[in-house]
Amino acid sequence: MTATSRAPAGTPVVRPADALAELVAGNRRFVNGEPEHGHEVSAAAAASGGQQPRAVVLGCIDSRVPLEAIFDQTFGSMCVVRSGGHVVDRAVLGSVGFAVGALGVPLIMVLGHVRCGAVAATVDALRTGERPAGDVGYLVDEIAPAVRSAGTEGPDAADRAMRAHVTRTVSRMQEIAGVPEAIAAGRVSVVGAVYDLDTGWVDLLS
Repeated sequence: MTATSRAPAGTPVVRPADALAELVAGNRRFVNGEPEHGHEVSAAAAASGGQQPRAVVLGCIDSRVPLEAIFDQTFGSMCVVRSGGHVVDRAVLGSVGFAVGALGVPLIMVLGHVRCGAVAATVDALRTGERPAGDVGYLVDEIAPAVRSAGTEGPDAADRAMRAHVTRTVSRMQEIAGVPEAIAAGRVSVVGAVYDLDTGWVDLLS
């Protein structure tokens, strides 16, 4: 990946608020059954010469949450980074940093979702004291601080923890090299959101 992937000189600059409005409008089209983008090969070819993505979205690997689809975005319009429970590691940090620094995206979104298996597994691990073995244990370790802050009691513990985890991840995105300066200059915004598996709606977190 190099900075030469950026859009040609003279391409209009997209403001953070406009990028967010576009994702919100796309989610509305998706929920209303009126998507504009069908992901046809002609659209892929049209975007092959350069790119100016308007957002980078960090989400979970859950197969029920296809990010380009739920925001009704086409080729070249959105960078996607996914990991179990949108857990952050150096690869994620580097990917988001590249999207901001080399591609000039004006928006970073952290998207959690209801009934996240990784978050539920972390709640169970803290309740029982039994940490999963292997690399899955790494996901649990990374989500655990959010679960502890939200508490493990009650039937809505996993939902509370998921939202707390989104908020913590937003904070980490704001600390990526170059991002604080871009935020201060008004070039970049970082937002957290939650996807509802049942309705398809994406709700922004305040």
